[in-house]
Amino acid sequence: MKDCLKLENQLCFPLYAASREVIRKYKPFLDEINLTYTQYIAMMVLWDMKEINVKELGNKLYLDSGTLTPLLKTLESKGYISRSRSSSDERNLMICLTSEGSKLSEKASLIPAKIGKCICLSDEEAMTLYNILYKILGNGE
Repeated sequence: MKDCLKLENQLCFPLYAASREVIRKYKPFLDEINLTYTQYIAMMVLWDMKEINVKELGNKLYLDSGTLTPLLKTLESKGYISRSRSSSDERNLMICLTSEGSKLSEKASLIPAKIGKCICLSDEEAMTLYNILYKILGNGE
């Protein structure tokens, strides 16, 4: 077998495995607030912006509409968001944070510190990794 085909020589594998491990660490904390990881990151955008169109949300989360649509329907059924057509352009579906969704941010605000205790990185290592990952995504050039 060529060395280039060995799993331990692939950059993609530790990125994939580390991503799965970090999301696994989030699960018990997210279970407490009845959100999946993908719902959580969508709510993080909404806690910040309050209102956003679906396309922009998808771009921010690197998610396609096939993933985003059922996620948003679930968040709406939980009462955390509302969905409506833009009055200025009916092609745009707007997502708005509800008061229930806003209240959820209080409980969620405890999660980053809990996760920080679960991941064995110094602040400097975490910032270095953060910058490298965003460089890979094309946002940290």
